[in-house]
Amino acid sequence: MPETLSPREVFQKLIEGIGAGRYTELAELYAEDAVVETVFEPVGPRRVEGRAALRERFAQVSAGSPVELTPANVVVRETEDAEVIVAEFDYQVHHRVTGRTFEAANILVLRVRDGLIVSSRDYHDHLALIVAGGNLLQLVEALEGK
Repeated sequence: MPETLSPREVFQKLIEGIGAGRYTELAELYAEDAVVETVFEPVGPRRVEGRAALRERFAQVSAGSPVELTPANVVVRETEDAEVIVAEFDYQVHHRVTGRTFEAANILVLRVRDGLIVSSRDYHDHLALIVAGGNLLQLVEALEGK
C-alpha cells in the first residue's frame, strides 16, 4: 500500500506542477468532491466544486495562460488541525505577451485528507496579473457589467 502524502507534501506537488506548467496533472491532487474558493477573484466564479470541474479549469489555464509562474519565498505553516496547512508564497511571474516580469503574493489554506486536497481557500494577487497583462480596462468594464 503506497504511503499517503502529508498536506505539506501535497502542497509541494501542487506548486511544483504549477511552476513546471503541468496544469493538466493538477486535478489528480484533489478529492472527487473538493471545493476550491478563489476569494479575491474579481470576475468569474469564486468557487469550483469537484475534481471534474477543476480538471476542466486547469485544462483552460493550460491552453491559454500567458504567464509563467515560478514559486518563491515559500513558507508552510502547520496548524493545530493535522489536515490543514497555510502556505504563503510568491510567484515570480513572466507575462509572455507583454514581456513584463513581476512578483505576485499568494496564500493558500489547504485541507488535505488521505493525501488529497478536499478544500482550498486561495488568496492570489489577481489584480497584479490583470495589470501585467494590460487588461485593466477589461476588468473595469466587467465589473461595471459592460
